[in-house]
Amino acid sequence: MVRCYKALSNPPPSCYNLHKVKIHVRRLRSGNGGSRSCAGDQQPQLESPGPAGSAGGTPNRRTRFRLQFPQLALRRRLGQLSCMSRPALKLRSWPLTILYYLLPFGALKPLTRVGWRPMSRVALYKSVPTRLLSRAWGRLNQVELPTWLRKPVYSLYIWTFGVNMKEAAVEDLHHYRNLSEFFRRKLKPQARPVCCLHSVISPSDGKILNFGQVKNCEVEQVKGVTYSLESFLGPRISTEEMHFSQAPPGNSFQQQLVTKEGNELYHCVIYLAPGDYHCFHSPTDWRVSHRRHFPGSLMSVNPGVARWIKELFCHNERVVLTGDWKHGFFSLTAVGATNVGSIRIYFDQDLHTNSPCYSKGSYNDFSFISNNNKEGIPMRKGEHLGEFNLGSTIVLIFEAPKDFKFHLKAGQKIRFGEALGSL
Repeated sequence: MVRCYKALSNPPPSCYNLHKVKIHVRRLRSGNGGSRSCAGDQQPQLESPGPAGSAGGTPNRRTRFRLQFPQLALRRRLGQLSCMSRPALKLRSWPLTILYYLLPFGALKPLTRVGWRPMSRVALYKSVPTRLLSRAWGRLNQVELPTWLRKPVYSLYIWTFGVNMKEAAVEDLHHYRNLSEFFRRKLKPQARPVCCLHSVISPSDGKILNFGQVKNCEVEQVKGVTYSLESFLGPRISTEEMHFSQAPPGNSFQQQLVTKEGNELYHCVIYLAPGDYHCFHSPTDWRVSHRRHFPGSLMSVNPGVARWIKELFCHNERVVLTGDWKHGFFSLTAVGATNVGSIRIYFDQDLHTNSPCYSKGSYNDFSFISNNNKEGIPMRKGEHLGEFNLGSTIVLIFEAPKDFKFHLKAGQKIRFGEALGSL
């Protein structure tokens, strides 16, 4: 009997990974008068790596094969997953990952010992087709409800999210034919008086997530979680269109937005909950000269999710309106979210959000100066500007003198027309 032992130092290329697997080949030969065993008698044997044990403690060949074969089969299946395309890999990894996080007592943790790694919770959430779900929700909102069903459905929504129907221009629930009309309900004129004493007012109802000066080209979406100012607004618009002074090329993106010496850049983030008033208005007297639309994801912008996902506002679909006011640069950005079927700007009929197809990282520009051949779109403080289909976020980024002060507290509730800050 001749025993040949050889480790596979250079395994043949394959789509699966057989790390640290050794094969024993035993070739039986007879003695002087015996016969040679045929090639079919050669049987591969799997063995865990490591030093050979004692003769008495080493399991026999058949026992080792029976113990190691399930790991080999699982390694092959996981190796095939790693060779799939990215969409197919996500699709095949979903069920195991969801079960990994949902099943108690770490039921699937043994899979990690043979090379499988679950998707992170953030990656799993990002792979959810939120755009498709939001379009389906938008279609559902357009379905006209029977008259007898309207009051129970709307009453349940009012009780869940704490909607104050006494402020609505039409309090009768039977008046709203579908959910979309109910979400976009108008308010009584006296329900939201506009503050005339302060230079900047709140453009909508909501909750103040963050505010303050922009520092180091970073903006806080919630406390301790920041995103890039340039990634959020996109490349700087031409100076001819914005009537801005040309900044030196060596300056940072933040410095290029500041047009007057001695001014600073400020920001304010307002979160609109599902029960809030869904329209937004002009926060000051300014001129809108440019619109930039970023197609993207439609992840939730709830403060809890905003703490969880870095640069959430840069991933989500958004519409950036830029222009100028009496102190320089001014911008208002409407950020989309899950179940927000559309972002509507009243004076921009060419804007179409949540389209089925888009290129990741792309954006669409539209100039209200060059295309309309006029001096932009003048907006007065408190004037209707646009609306969401459910709830989302408004981000203000503007230039103001150094003595500008906010009259806010982080986490406070605010209503449209109340003061944000003044000089």
